[in-house]
Formats: sequence, structure tokens, C-alpha cells
Amino acid sequence: MSIMVTGGAGFIGSNFVLDWLALSDESVINLDKLTYAGNKENLATLINDPRHTLVQGDIGDPLLLASLLEKFRPRCVINFAAESHVDRSILHPGDFIQTNVVGTFHLLEAVRKYWMSGGGDLKADFRFLQVSTDEVYGSLGNKDPAFRETDRFEPNSPYSASKAASDHLVRAYFHTYGLPVITTHCSNNYGPYQFPEKLIPLIIHNALTGKPLPLYGDGRQVRDWLYVKDHCAALRCVLASGEVGETYNIGGWNEKANIDVVHTLCLILDRLRPCAQGKSYAGQIAYIQDRPGHDRRYALDAAKLETRLGWKPVETFETGMDKTVRWYLEHQSWVDNVTSGGYLRWVEKQYHGKEAFP
Repeated sequence: MSIMVTGGAGFIGSNFVLDWLALSDESVINLDKLTYAGNKENLATLINDPRHTLVQGDIGDPLLLASLLEKFRPRCVINFAAESHVDRSILHPGDFIQTNVVGTFHLLEAVRKYWMSGGGDLKADFRFLQVSTDEVYGSLGNKDPAFRETDRFEPNSPYSASKAASDHLVRAYFHTYGLPVITTHCSNNYGPYQFPEKLIPLIIHNALTGKPLPLYGDGRQVRDWLYVKDHCAALRCVLASGEVGETYNIGGWNEKANIDVVHTLCLILDRLRPCAQGKSYAGQIAYIQDRPGHDRRYALDAAKLETRLGWKPVETFETGMDKTVRWYLEHQSWVDNVTSGGYLRWVEKQYHGKEAFP
């Protein structure tokens, strides 16, 4: 038996593949386009593992998808493949429509044909797991209750709109064709192998290289933070026990303002890697112009997952953040490699300006 993972060389996908193979002998077919965020180095420990097959390719390639499904006969497909950075979606929305909407359509079509042509066991046991985001729900006020699975979609960025569209396609394939799908919406992930365009690895990288620590607007935007290994555990739980056609929120129960996240990172770095001058890294915090359409608050109510499937996160915000900082400090060569290609400098110039990133 095997499973198929799309986008399995990216941040969350690679963590899922690594954890899966650490806990199971079931093989993984890993399809990834290997763009800047899909990194073979994330999977370096699997290079000689016969249970892992990495295929460079696009979920928008119907012929490739059909050949992989026919060759490997996976019992499930887990779709991580997506363009996922809000800032880049503002500048290049077409890329997000192509991957997240058109790509997901081609993936669903290939999976539908594979599933419908399979035998009784495949048709009964197969699952398509769509990994999505809390951003499809829109933004919350400070006193609003956290998003529940029954809340309507109100996306506010090209990224979240493209993910909402792909989620609607997944739902439609369940109701129209009976394809056995499950969708999950996760809150902000953090942890090992996250590309340093996202807040937490960017702050760690900039702190250690003596650069300003950029915060949009007043830094009071609130997010629910979920350690990536907890997210992977929740996905395994949903895959094993989730009800077909259902949606599950995966949250960390850790609402924090961005400024508080940055201060927490600074305190951990002050302890683990003190500045030579004896100053706190907090002195490098720099407030920059807010991005267009910046959602003020996200929060997920993950009670459905806990009450129905018995899952809840293991890590607290403090333990997860400590593990994350330690990982980046211990894997400096990985950070150097992923930031050496010039993309991070392009991000800095595009979004944050010369003052924040001299």
C-alpha cells in the first residue's frame, strides 16, 4: 500500500512526509513542482529510503497525474500543493489562480477518474484530503468568536480567494461525483523547514544577521499559532478517522499578536544565542507600512476535531517556539542554502523597502 502526497517538499508537506515515514512503513509518492519553497533538502534524510519516491512535477499536468496514479495505486491523496504567501499573491495573483484553482481542478479530475475505475476496495477505502487554511474565512474582530466549520467563506486576498475556490471544487466533487473527500483548515503553522519569507523564520534569520525585524502596521494583528508537528498529527488522525464529506478546523488554541510573537522570539534568542554587545534582539524591531487588505485577526475553533476524533495539540506556544528556534539555530546550513538564491532579497525589496532591510 502507498499514499500520494502533493507539495510534499514544501514546509508542511515535508514535515508530514518525514513524520509519516518515521511512524509507518507505508510508502509515499511525493509529487512536488520544486519551486523556491519546495526544497529537496527538506527530505535529505530520505534520499536512500526506498519507501519514498520524489517526483518533480505539477499538479496541473493531467498526463503525469494519471500515470502516477496508475503506476503506484495509492489508497489516498493528500493535497498540500499550493502557492501560499499572501504578499506574493498581491503582486502575482495569476500564479495563485493557476496553481491553487486550476491545479486543484486537474488533480481532482485525475483522482476522480482513478477512483471510479478502481475495484471495490479502492472505491470503499480511498480518501482525498484537501489541506487548506483559516484565511478562507476572512477576518475577525477582537471580540468575535473563533471561526467554526459552518462559517461562510469571506476571503480578503488573492491567496485566500484561490484557496477558497479550490475548497469549493473539492466540495463539489464530493456532492456531484461522490468522491470521498475531507477538507481541513489550519491556523498559522510554524516549525522546522519553513521558508524565511514567513514571520517566524524571517525574524530568526534577521535577528541573527543583524537586520531589522519588520512588523506590519502596529504589529497587533492576531493569529492562532499551530506547531507544524501537531498539524501533521491532526492530519493523520483525520485521514484515519475523519468522516467523508466533512470539514475539520485544526487550531493550536494559541492566539497571539504578531508583536508578542516577535518579543517571544527575541527572548528565546537572547537566552540561547545572546548578542555579542549584550543587547536584546528586541532593539532591532522595525515597524513598516501595513500591507493592503491585511486581515486583523484569525482564530479557529477546533472543538469539532477534539470532540469527534479525540485530537488536540501537544505543544504549547512556549514549547513549540522553543523547539522552533533551537531547530533553526542547529540547522544554519539549511537556512544559508535556502536564502542564498536571491529570492529572500527580492522579497525584502518588494514588500518591506530599503529602510527595513538595508
